[in-house]
Amino acid sequence: MTGERVLVVPRDRIMDARGWRGIRKTGAAHCLDVIAAEGRFEPRAAMERDPRFKQVIPYLVLRDRGRYFLMRRTRAGGDERLHDRFSIGVGGHLNPGDVDLAGGLAREWAEELAADFVPRFRLLGLLNDDETDVGRVHLGVVYLAEAAGRAVRVRETEKLEGDFAEPAAVRAVYDRMETWSQLVLDVVDREGSTGGAGGLGDGGRNDRET
Repeated sequence: MTGERVLVVPRDRIMDARGWRGIRKTGAAHCLDVIAAEGRFEPRAAMERDPRFKQVIPYLVLRDRGRYFLMRRTRAGGDERLHDRFSIGVGGHLNPGDVDLAGGLAREWAEELAADFVPRFRLLGLLNDDETDVGRVHLGVVYLAEAAGRAVRVRETEKLEGDFAEPAAVRAVYDRMETWSQLVLDVVDREGSTGGAGGLGDGGRNDRET
């Protein structure tokens, strides 16, 4: 984290003081426009302690014909708050070299997962949870993608374990999942594989609905 700069947006530019908990689709396109216009890169160490800003995190849920790519964070990871937690989200902070969300999501895909394809990333909505210390200073931009039978594995095997799992197996570790993954799973399970708010892919094109 030392010296790292991450993309942030002033909280009051994308939500009111009450915020929300869970995934919000309505107004997602407008919020992404605000992030594009007013987001800036600031030192991560300072932003982790400053709730006036939201650190923007692309968060990808990968599925394969109804199964979820389920990961467990090992104790070798840098953030002790996430050790031994399960996750269905691939993502991370955006840095200056990423330029924008599309660049950051593409980098996270290439860095965290090993696959011989790049899927179409479909926007689901914005994820917020002010009830935890981590969530209070982060905003997730949630995308869905389909593996369609193609092989995927984790790259950083010292920090992550992962494979596709049936919904019942994912639900079995629900209480040990990161809060964000719990919130996303509840929505995706309820809506199935449809209901996204747009797409990101096909040469960087971003099709969004308000």
